[in-house]
Amino acid sequence: MANTLTRFSNRVENYMKYRPGYPAELFSFLIKQKVLKNDSVIADIGSGTGIASKLFLDNGNTVYGVEPNKEMREAAEKLLGPGKLFKSITGTAEATTLKAKSVDIVIAAQSFHWFNREQFKKEVLRITKPGGYIILVWNDRLTDESEFLIEYENLLHNYSIDYADVNHKNITNKEIRNYILDITDPRTFNEAFFKNYQEFNFEGLRGRLLSSSYVPAENQSGHTEMLIELKRIFDTFNKDGLIRFEYNSVLYYGQLK
Repeated sequence: MANTLTRFSNRVENYMKYRPGYPAELFSFLIKQKVLKNDSVIADIGSGTGIASKLFLDNGNTVYGVEPNKEMREAAEKLLGPGKLFKSITGTAEATTLKAKSVDIVIAAQSFHWFNREQFKKEVLRITKPGGYIILVWNDRLTDESEFLIEYENLLHNYSIDYADVNHKNITNKEIRNYILDITDPRTFNEAFFKNYQEFNFEGLRGRLLSSSYVPAENQSGHTEMLIELKRIFDTFNKDGLIRFEYNSVLYYGQLK
């Protein structure tokens, strides 16, 4: 398996262009539940290119984007800075370098499955203020809602480097619930699901595929064959030159004990 700290280094451009954002309803829900406030200080752990960070910044929050990958971190800095609200941090989920009791919310958006869970738990408890929250979010790509999505999933299994090993679907909902409940007040635990989607022409579909660290890059075996198969799938299932990715945006959160 490729080094988790560098495996996205050659995927940054496609990641920024073609990875999905998060629906506005998700953030409205957090505000309605009084989890997220305008003055909340956020630690976005594994912040990548800043997809989730930007939404908190748009809400007026101070955001510490903690990202170990140099190329992704620099992409976020270019997108979100310079500015007073975004703080780019070289750190990991297990060692953020943030001060103790310095943030109101710790969020991991599309990144928790890369972490050492026990070490991350200790770090969450260290850096979060009393009464703070932990939030875990994923865009969970649906794999069997259409013939296209079924074929795309088959392509990943046929051509990927280590998809079966690193897929976030390997973590069950029960494991996530138990993880959050272990460090939060069970009365505050909640989970919610929101519909999300992307539509792509072939160029976008190609970029979306190549943003994934588990598929062969241009200089790797199987890359050309994979793209030929991708074009076949697109030509078969596109409607008016577009295909549609369907997601569940999955949200879990709780208030620390």
